Amino acid sequence: MLELKNVFFTVPKSEENREDLLNIIDGVNFTFEAGKFYAITGPNGSGKTTLAKLIMGIYPVSQGTIVYNGQDIAGWTITERAKAGIAYSFQHPARFKGITFRELLTVATGIEDENTLLGIMRRVGICPLSFLDKEVDAKLSGGEIKKMELATTIAAKPSLAIYDEPDTGIDLWTIGPMVSLLKKEAAEKQTTTIVVSHNKAFLEAADIVIIINSGKIVYSGNLEDALPLLEDLSVCTYRDSCEGDGNAECFR
Repeated sequence: MLELKNVFFTVPKSEENREDLLNIIDGVNFTFEAGKFYAITGPNGSGKTTLAKLIMGIYPVSQGTIVYNGQDIAGWTITERAKAGIAYSFQHPARFKGITFRELLTVATGIEDENTLLGIMRRVGICPLSFLDKEVDAKLSGGEIKKMELATTIAAKPSLAIYDEPDTGIDLWTIGPMVSLLKKEAAEKQTTTIVVSHNKAFLEAADIVIIINSGKIVYSGNLEDALPLLEDLSVCTYRDSCEGDGNAECFR
């Protein structure tokens, strides 16, 4: 379980006057339960990714408490949080020239058995024979590198997994299976799963939709009741057609 208690993240409004402060995250209180799938959405610049990075320890909490499995981890390093079972998947994953995916996956998981590694790759839709010994460098597409990061995150078997815009660079045919995979991980392994996204597929799959605006949680609940607020916040337009398909619905 993860509990945020009166969490703030504050930065100076300008270099000239560092005493004039701005709350990027403004007194957030929320409890994330084990095995639940949460989707965090909201306007651009509302604090979604900042909140996720505070949980991972990428940014330091200015004020407040983060309680994870009964321990206050607000002062813990990223490494300490990772060892405790928290994993973070970036919107734009890092690339590592000279390192193969086999090596990266082994470092991330401690697994060296090739059959086990191949099984992990298949779960995220990667062709093992093509990708296991590829370098994780600039030659890979955005979608390929995203799938690789997803594989390393899932293979680490975290108790808390955070995914920042996991559909970035992913083709439309992959999004559905990705959503199903993350939902299955949450349910079967009791992984607390937090996804930062505007994508309708993730919002529909979520047990709880969280809307953040101006650094505050302004709504948590089901997607149906969230729609009027999403439209008011101009997060996106919910409409009856997408890409010219009159039978589809999408978020813009």
